[in-house]
Amino acid sequence: MILELADILIQPGREAEFDAAILRGVTEIIAHAEGFLGWSVHKGVENPQRYVLQIRWRSLDDHMEGFRKSADFTRWRDVVGPFFARAPQVEHFELAGSSQS
Repeated sequence: MILELADILIQPGREAEFDAAILRGVTEIIAHAEGFLGWSVHKGVENPQRYVLQIRWRSLDDHMEGFRKSADFTRWRDVVGPFFARAPQVEHFELAGSSQS
């Protein structure tokens, strides 16, 4: 399993619009991609224009080759991209340990 972590900064004053857009984009577009396993999004407390989107993929190729090179990626960016204050910082992670709580 690969964790995609996207650090997103949006334009001030557009939080409510972005909340709806990111939910729609993930549930209507990304959730149907091959290798998609799940997601969560967190909104900044100190900085409400900052979001952290976590998407779990079966493999790095499912994200980078399958989704990112598909027409669905363009659709996704059309939904959320107009809100960005800058390009999201995106990195991938492998599980190194966890707790069951």
